[in-house]
Amino acid sequence: MKTFLLAAVLSIISCYQLFAQEETLIGNGEVTHGGFGGPVVKYTQIKGEPALLVGGRGGWIINHSFIIGGGGYGLVNDIRPNIIIPGNREYPFINFGYGGVELEYIIQSDRLLHFSIYTLIGGGTVSYRGEFWEDDGDDWDSPSDAFFVFEPSANVELNIISFFRINAGVSYRFISGVDFDDLKNNDLAGPSAILTLKFGKF
Repeated sequence: MKTFLLAAVLSIISCYQLFAQEETLIGNGEVTHGGFGGPVVKYTQIKGEPALLVGGRGGWIINHSFIIGGGGYGLVNDIRPNIIIPGNREYPFINFGYGGVELEYIIQSDRLLHFSIYTLIGGGTVSYRGEFWEDDGDDWDSPSDAFFVFEPSANVELNIISFFRINAGVSYRFISGVDFDDLKNNDLAGPSAILTLKFGKF
């Protein structure tokens, strides 16, 4: 847990220093503002199984280079844990989602192809879902567990038109605080390939 907290603090400090440097460079000029939003798809693994996370992110763009925003993502395909609920004959499925604050720094955003780095700091929940073969057909009332997430990423971005950009990259999802039946931190942590469609004023 100390490692995750240290990494999160260092990430915030780094982003603040980048922003502070930008303020110094443009101290005598005009600060520009913009914003964006768009859908996100992440391909990753949950409990060793292929997983697809779908969500969205958006934010406030300062001086074409620094973004303060947020995002949220959830598991959309079916993954079963290694448990059977007593009195039932069917495995449940995993529910998994997370979100948080995102800080992004864009390098030379006016170039056709450029790079960016961003970090998500937030939390999420994991639970089970599924309808089981009971006589009454009721859904099982699943317990859940909350966790902390820290996810840095590196990306390449392509300017398509003035208000549309395609962003692709890789990230690593650090998870802390999961102790939920047979699910542990390592079952939910791992690398992701990311595709983002950005729409806005850049």
